[in-house]
Amino acid sequence: MERTSNLAQPALEKTSGWINGFIGVLIFSGSLPATRVAVLEFDPVFLTVVRAAIAGVVALALLGLFRERRPARHQWLSLFIVAMGVVFGFPLLTALALQHVTSAHSIVFVGLLPLATAIFGVLRGGERPRPVFWIFSILGSALVVGFALSQGLSASPTGDLLMLAAIVACGLGYAEGAKLSRTLGGWQVICWALVMSLPLMALLSLWLAPASFSHISLSAWLCLAYVSLFSMLIGFVFWYRGLAQGGIAAVGQLQLLQPFFGLALAATLLHEHVSLGMLAVTLGVILCVAGAKKFAK
Repeated sequence: MERTSNLAQPALEKTSGWINGFIGVLIFSGSLPATRVAVLEFDPVFLTVVRAAIAGVVALALLGLFRERRPARHQWLSLFIVAMGVVFGFPLLTALALQHVTSAHSIVFVGLLPLATAIFGVLRGGERPRPVFWIFSILGSALVVGFALSQGLSASPTGDLLMLAAIVACGLGYAEGAKLSRTLGGWQVICWALVMSLPLMALLSLWLAPASFSHISLSAWLCLAYVSLFSMLIGFVFWYRGLAQGGIAAVGQLQLLQPFFGLALAATLLHEHVSLGMLAVTLGVILCVAGAKKFAK
């Protein structure tokens, strides 16, 4: 009986990892639609810093409540990279991009996020993918660039470039955070990255705050709460825990579902038009990223 229990334990942990990872992806899927609503009434830079400040205060409370040990000296550089990627870079760049493009349009670019994470995993982890990996990588990138060009350069080249930069920043933050979570712990990584950013984010929030909030609607406040608590903190608690339990390469593939969930939210909640072209490109990107993941090692 004891032997059977010991054998079942890893399987249960992997199952838990997939469940946690799936919850994390669901939470992240609402980030762009919520940001799209919030940025219509909040300045994008203020939105970026205030959401990080709110999440940082909660993260500080969690670390104090559980009396977590401070990271080792050599871990602070990795935490800085995580903070620049997912605490500051991705939120700011997407907030700026969503002033020019719809959330449905931007979600197509999110299909490249697993690939960006894999590429930075190669650069940071020293992995050597098979040549087929790069074929899928080029095909996926070509689909996204082709879709952007098909909309016409006059549509919003600025929004597209900002979204591409956001994906690069987030991919770096995901890869660095996943590597660091092996030694520091899953949810602790995002909490310490938020706490590291808190002094600067709090000061910038006070400095950039508008003179009055009377014009802000309830929907914008709710979206600010969502991107602050769920997108910035709670989603990462499930996501990094899932990566730690089920494996980074395996559970990371769940990101491939994020564009589908995001498009569904954009269509149902924001009543944005989701064209057949968007769906086709998103599906194509997902297939390419899935192939790249298969040949990543």
